[in-house]
Amino acid sequence: MRYFIELSYNGEKYHGWQNQPNAISVQEVLEKSLSTLVRKEISILGAGRTDAGVHAKQMFAHFDIERAIDTTELRFKLNSFLPKDIAIQHIYAVKDDAHARFDATGRTYEYLIVTEKSPFHNQSAHLVYKELNIDLMNEAAKELFNYEDFKCFSKTHTDVKTYICKIEKAFWETRNELLVFTIRADRFLRNMVRAIVGTLLEVGLGKLSIEEFKQIIESRNRNKAGTSVPGKALYLTAVTYPAETFITHG
Repeated sequence: MRYFIELSYNGEKYHGWQNQPNAISVQEVLEKSLSTLVRKEISILGAGRTDAGVHAKQMFAHFDIERAIDTTELRFKLNSFLPKDIAIQHIYAVKDDAHARFDATGRTYEYLIVTEKSPFHNQSAHLVYKELNIDLMNEAAKELFNYEDFKCFSKTHTDVKTYICKIEKAFWETRNELLVFTIRADRFLRNMVRAIVGTLLEVGLGKLSIEEFKQIIESRNRNKAGTSVPGKALYLTAVTYPAETFITHG
């Protein structure tokens, strides 16, 4: 049987979601915990990769096991077994061919910025001291809807077959002392959100015009885009699936 795990994690201590040969990952910790509890070697596959230091408020992963399991009991045991920075929200029975990565129809990220020193956001937001023109940044963000090829924002030497992504939302808003960038798309390239944010910040600082921002996208050249902002302020906040993916809900 196949099951989906819905989880969240603080990525500060991890070298991203995906297993790494010489560094700890969220996937590794979850696989070891799950395998120990069910007394069988279990492999899990996530909805996508998050980079080192990046957090997830909602992530999904799937695993297969030969027997039916009590999802409520397993969730309780996993949460007791896992470290404090990883939490399981739900375990769902799903169709045998359901796939955490390929069946996902959308992913949403948020990037948090503070413009003044804050002892409460040292590890959770990116500090930008200079004044930002949020209206210009939102104007530039709207240009993302006019394009599908985002090679200029992709990590170089990556193994993807296509750089095509459909962006559905991209906007900046203030939430109390935070400046938050929200972006939703059907898929994301490696490092894409952090590169987009870094380039939009250059617009907000007056270093790039809207026209230059468009030219960067059209160039398909990563060297022309802005510097990637730190991973510590990036959060995967939602992964969506068709309702028929799930057999049970809870």
